[in-house]
Amino acid sequence: MIVEVDDPEDPRLEPYRHVRDRDLAGHGGRFMAEGRVVLEKVVRAAPDMLESVLIAAHRVESLSDLISALPGEIPIYAAGQAAMDKVVGFPIHRGVLAVGRRPRRDAAALLTGLPPRALIVGLVGVANHDNMGGVFRNAAAFGADAVLLDDTCCDPFYRKAIRVSVGAALTTPFVRVGSGEQMADALIEAGFETVALSPAGAENLQDVRLRGRVAVLLGAEGPGLPETVLARTRTVRIQMEGGFDSLNMATTSGIVLYTLTLR
Repeated sequence: MIVEVDDPEDPRLEPYRHVRDRDLAGHGGRFMAEGRVVLEKVVRAAPDMLESVLIAAHRVESLSDLISALPGEIPIYAAGQAAMDKVVGFPIHRGVLAVGRRPRRDAAALLTGLPPRALIVGLVGVANHDNMGGVFRNAAAFGADAVLLDDTCCDPFYRKAIRVSVGAALTTPFVRVGSGEQMADALIEAGFETVALSPAGAENLQDVRLRGRVAVLLGAEGPGLPETVLARTRTVRIQMEGGFDSLNMATTSGIVLYTLTLR
């Protein structure tokens, strides 16, 4: 149902007010999605997560197919561009925002519920939202079943991370599992062959053959994975030329996932 809203002070638009400030302070139990492509992915994969949608009035016609795919009980607010910009706090050129409710997931239930052949990405200490979004995009592209995060990772539901992931952060299940060491132990206990990426890895990626339940662990650029995590896992490196020993971690995730799924 489309509801036209002319007053930027309309209380129904409160969840969309001062978006950048809320990005920094957090949206509580909610997330903010931006752009048509992201919203399309959520509508296809998890429409029940959405609470409402805010669209610039001049984009309603061009988004008619997407609007018709939304569950009927979700309010769709259409506002003039000036009113929308005032509510949001900056010029919102994409003209599409949505507010949704974060799902609650249990790590143990997620791991035990995966099939005998499963692929997981584990992240330790990743604080960069661009890298976080990039990893989720790669995880979705190569069919990863879930992403695990240690407690020091940034929020995949931060608006920029969602945008960079092209919505994959909203559709690929993820859970936090405490420390990197706890993550590795939980994966091993759940029967996962756990591979950790490191420039000092004992094996070259091109030589690795894996089957069954597989987990790929990645650390932040610079520090990488802690030694205490590497000691619990099978360590792998990507062979490089020209004196380089590392790549952008989101790029690394794409190379590793492509290589493992290809085999």
